[in-house]
Amino acid sequence: MMGTSWRVTLAAGVALTGLAAPVRADDAATLAARFGARESIQHISLSPDGNKVAMIVPGPGTTERLAVVDLAGDASIKPILNAVQDNETLSYCRWATDATLVCGAYFTQETELGRLGFSRLFSVRADGSDVQMLSKPGRSNALYAMQYGGGVLDWNAEGKPGRVLLTRQFVPEYSTGTHIASDKEGMGVEAVDVDTLKRSVIEQPHVEASEYIADGQGVVRMMGLEPTDGRGYSKGVIDYLYRRRGSRDWQTLGQLKLEAQSEAGFNPYAIDSGKDVVYGFDDANGYKALYSVALDGSARKELVLGRNDVDVDGLIRIGRARRVVGASYATERRQAEFFDPELKRLRTALAKALPQLPIIEFVDASADEGKLLLMAGSDSHPGTFYLFDKATKELNEILPLRRGLDGVALGQMKPITFPAADGVQIPAYLTLPPGSDGRNLPAIVMPHGGPSARDEWGFDWLAQYFAVRGFAVLQPNYRGSAGYGSAWFQKNGFQSWKTAIGDVNAAGRWLEAQGIAARGKLAIVGWSYGGYAALQSPALDPDLFKAIVAVAPVTDLARLREESRDRSSFRLVSRFIGDGPHVREGSPAQNAAAIKAPVLLFHGDKDDNVGVGESRLMRDRLKDAGKAVEYIEFEGLDHQLDDPAARARLLSTTDAFLRRSLGL
Repeated sequence: MMGTSWRVTLAAGVALTGLAAPVRADDAATLAARFGARESIQHISLSPDGNKVAMIVPGPGTTERLAVVDLAGDASIKPILNAVQDNETLSYCRWATDATLVCGAYFTQETELGRLGFSRLFSVRADGSDVQMLSKPGRSNALYAMQYGGGVLDWNAEGKPGRVLLTRQFVPEYSTGTHIASDKEGMGVEAVDVDTLKRSVIEQPHVEASEYIADGQGVVRMMGLEPTDGRGYSKGVIDYLYRRRGSRDWQTLGQLKLEAQSEAGFNPYAIDSGKDVVYGFDDANGYKALYSVALDGSARKELVLGRNDVDVDGLIRIGRARRVVGASYATERRQAEFFDPELKRLRTALAKALPQLPIIEFVDASADEGKLLLMAGSDSHPGTFYLFDKATKELNEILPLRRGLDGVALGQMKPITFPAADGVQIPAYLTLPPGSDGRNLPAIVMPHGGPSARDEWGFDWLAQYFAVRGFAVLQPNYRGSAGYGSAWFQKNGFQSWKTAIGDVNAAGRWLEAQGIAARGKLAIVGWSYGGYAALQSPALDPDLFKAIVAVAPVTDLARLREESRDRSSFRLVSRFIGDGPHVREGSPAQNAAAIKAPVLLFHGDKDDNVGVGESRLMRDRLKDAGKAVEYIEFEGLDHQLDDPAARARLLSTTDAFLRRSLGL
């Protein structure tokens, strides 16, 4: 179908600036600023006619802007909207019509109950005019604040352009005087016209509803109910109901159990209205696999794609109907299996056209799927967005993700395995400094966060910064990581901390045994659970690492449990952490005396994932034990520290700390 007649061109006028000047690897301040910069595009979408893209781009500091590029016009970037308030984050903006966008925003607010998070939906015209709130505002007599502003279920409600299906949180009201109060409560679904704001209730609210799934044609076919106990805590199950085609009656599909170790049961994700099935994930011989379940009343379940070495954990969807076209899984690299024959051929042709950018993802499509928005990158290339036109066979560059890194030579990420203490081979990724022979280097073990996550082959700004600065960086997918099946996940990285941390420490010993790490020049750097692993590593081997850096780390498991006390997820978090001696033994703050190496801590004071008190406690315990500790707290920032100045400071301070601690 596709041949060598493709033309790869740069869309004129799209670039914000010219190519960045080359930078020396020893120019620490400049490198920290470039690597700490936010991505040039936070979110991107393609208009139904394929002639415009909308992008969320960074503004000053932590702020964001919505910009539109007219690809059929001068192709220049035109900012049309700034975030409404300082603490507001634009989550996404997608085209409802060729003239109107729907955006999601998130912000936090201090209340008498503490700091609460709120989300809202709004629409805006492509020229930045006519901003309208789509989330139904709560009335003054509401019994409590409406935190959830809803989400887009379907962009094709009732087959009318500009009419979308939105979920809505209904809040009951109290009656005062002549007020007519509503007792409706829970999540429901509305059809809303994004221009006129005319709305109608499609699904009445259900107090236990946590999820709805539409079929891409504007019809709600599934509902998930998550019951709570008398204190408002989730019971740890979701009961899924579905409707047969043309029916309004709910039938039972099945139950998903939210276990401490992993989910148990079929987890539905997307409906194919043509095949009349729902796609979702379930266990297959200890690994997550993709299944389809018929919605015709037979409940026929079929395996679509499974593996016997890793989880199938990604669903590939495309177009305004978000149709399922494939699935993906990560071995040494993420692999895609396309069910759509045309896209399968196209993906193969794109790989030949962009041989240096093997990571190719379809991001969006025009209404007729004649134009496709895609991203291509690699381990040593942060990625670039392209627009492919099927009719002309042209592949036009839109904008790179990190233009500030142009001219910076990056390291290559190599998949490797190393033996754990019990002989099990642990998969990992090794990134060496550009041009290095990989011998006698200062080295960093960098465990990932989660722990229910994993590292993958591709660009990693944190690992690449240190590689460019001359460090070898090893990222282990220790036991307790996700993606390798239930046996590998074990009881998770907290309850099975001795195994997980043992694997992390084995990564350091392997670096030394291979001659990659110079003697006495080994450090550990981690973020979130990775920070926990860095601080907990001395509990098993206090002499291994000569410097410890932890960003937003968990430091006390009992404290982590209590942080979720006022949330509906408390019971799930509590079960994930578990009970027993490991709660104290597996808490770095309870084992500060075992730490010999100097410690550097970072945390944002508005972190809702891991409370800032975790790092403050660790600092105090280390000081009480007479240990060397430095602590930097970022005001107004959350778990991601998504601020260029803060990230540049994190990088440059860590680099200086490591060099000082390792005697470089």
